[in-house]
Amino acid sequence: MSNQTIAHSLFSDQDVHLFKEGRHYRLYQHFGAHPLKVENQEGVYFAVFAPAADEVQVIGSFNHWNGEAHPLQVRWDSSGIWEGFIAGAKVGDAYKFRIKNSDSQEVLEKADPFAKQAEHPPRTASLVCQSGAHGWQDKKWMQSRKAKNSLQAPMSVYEVHLASWKRKENGDVLGYRELADELVPYVQDAGFTHIEFMPVMEYPYEPSWGYQITGYFAASSRFGPAEDLKYLIDAFHSAGIGVIFDWVPSHFPNDLHGLGNFDGSSVYEHPDPRKGYHPDWKSLIFNYGRSEVRSFLISNALFWLDQFHVDALRVDAVASMLYLDYSREDGQWEPNQFGGNENLDAIEFLKQFNEAVYAHYPDVQTIAEESTSYNRVSFPTHEGGLGFGLKWMMGWMNDNLNYFKRDPVYRRHHHNELTFSLAYTFTEHFMLPLSHDEVVYGKKSLLEKMPGDSWQQFANLRLLFSWMYLHPGAKLIFMGGEFGQREEWQFENQLNWWEAETEAHQGIFKTIKSLNGLYRSEKALHELNYDYHSFEWLELNDHENSVISFIRKGETETLVCVLNFTPLPRNNYRVGAPEIGQYQLIYNSDEIAFWGSDYAIAKQVKSEKEPWHGRQNSLVLELPPLGAVIYKLKN
Repeated sequence: MSNQTIAHSLFSDQDVHLFKEGRHYRLYQHFGAHPLKVENQEGVYFAVFAPAADEVQVIGSFNHWNGEAHPLQVRWDSSGIWEGFIAGAKVGDAYKFRIKNSDSQEVLEKADPFAKQAEHPPRTASLVCQSGAHGWQDKKWMQSRKAKNSLQAPMSVYEVHLASWKRKENGDVLGYRELADELVPYVQDAGFTHIEFMPVMEYPYEPSWGYQITGYFAASSRFGPAEDLKYLIDAFHSAGIGVIFDWVPSHFPNDLHGLGNFDGSSVYEHPDPRKGYHPDWKSLIFNYGRSEVRSFLISNALFWLDQFHVDALRVDAVASMLYLDYSREDGQWEPNQFGGNENLDAIEFLKQFNEAVYAHYPDVQTIAEESTSYNRVSFPTHEGGLGFGLKWMMGWMNDNLNYFKRDPVYRRHHHNELTFSLAYTFTEHFMLPLSHDEVVYGKKSLLEKMPGDSWQQFANLRLLFSWMYLHPGAKLIFMGGEFGQREEWQFENQLNWWEAETEAHQGIFKTIKSLNGLYRSEKALHELNYDYHSFEWLELNDHENSVISFIRKGETETLVCVLNFTPLPRNNYRVGAPEIGQYQLIYNSDEIAFWGSDYAIAKQVKSEKEPWHGRQNSLVLELPPLGAVIYKLKN
């Protein structure tokens, strides 16, 4: 190749310098396919990173996939960047890069890692896309989202797999614009503050649910063009609902057209399979120690925040990134330089990612799906943390689902499963997840996990949701859970919407709607969410009755919460009163409107001068079967 500067390059020397240092966070403005007009000629500028290539050509619909027609030139600066302008190429053209490795002479045909649109699977080419065309209408939301995303604000998340939420009569998926008409008002009616999309980046394999990504910068073509996804997000923002994207920097598939072995060498994956191959998911792991890979991933994160106004990123499988021995037997991993099992490169990458996100978008959140006891995941890096805003509370989820599966007769022997989470709930900024992972692969739906007859199953589910919303932390519920779908989630089909119309399932939906309303309106349930002052036990050791009672506190408000985890009502049940006064019932999970038994309980209770639970006054309550009640001190 000639040692010459490429005409019409989108890279400055500073861009290249930052890219090679791992500190360029806007690579999507340079790499990929960019429609341009050069010297009165319409065409497309292409750029790709292929440091081990001997030749790179662009093949596509504009040259009949002829590998000799449009070669790219390699930059003179040893950056490994190949680029060039192709006159006559245009928006909508399909293309790939044909790459010849300099050592093996192996020839590969690869999709563009920075493509902003891809062909509908199973086709695998990239498409030239004109980005930035959307006229955003969400100025009001963007100006207010700092408060909406604050750790002092309620965050109640509805997790959705777009392809299986609802489908057309012929079985086809709803497009982004159709989802704007159907999904937005549904989420708004249910009262959720945020929606979380399982990955919508382009992926080839349906059973991966989107977690095996080949097009990190391309909105999945299954649901329409990228402009339509922006329309959907705009619609959510207009409805006052934040949008969270699942983001997957932990692994990627080894499909022939994807990132793996990109130029005949390990460009994106770690070359050592002990660090570069994931045995559980049979996929490749990014090389977090490579500067260009860090630039690629952080640019991708900022791309969705910048171009799509996304309000938070939930980072998938963080635990698999943190530990070198994750899912590996002895001899299948190599300790780090200090003899430990931590992946030091991945840890530094996660810190850099979070620092970059919050530096550029201080009004968003990053959320870690992290299932271990790794310390200070959701604390800033300058405080010794990983830098995330929130962390999934997997311990709460596991303990509580184990508890709720048990026949109430035996629950008194496992009371600690219910209460243990409060021993550590304020060590991180936790989100309580009842996610898609809990309702697949024979684990049963949330409703079917519950013991007892049908009435008890529904009552138990209402009780689980009540405990979730009263427990400190943000909330997340996977689609179908909000109306108690009885069948496990099936990604090939839509939810069982016929169930949602029946009285019992409507009771679950009304429960969620009521809890979301309380969570928003009662400051005691959110304004001190991650402060230990917001929660105080009244009684956590009444295992014989399987009852817990506690206080939730805000700056000025006080709630008394009592939950009965047996189908036996508890009469004349005494709990300590935080203050003298009249207490008003504001929530009862056993209401007839929720398909409860409507067991008779007092709507107002006055404190008595009877010491209880270490307090000078107390309340005497009637507790409904498998029910939760909340009483609020009247000012």
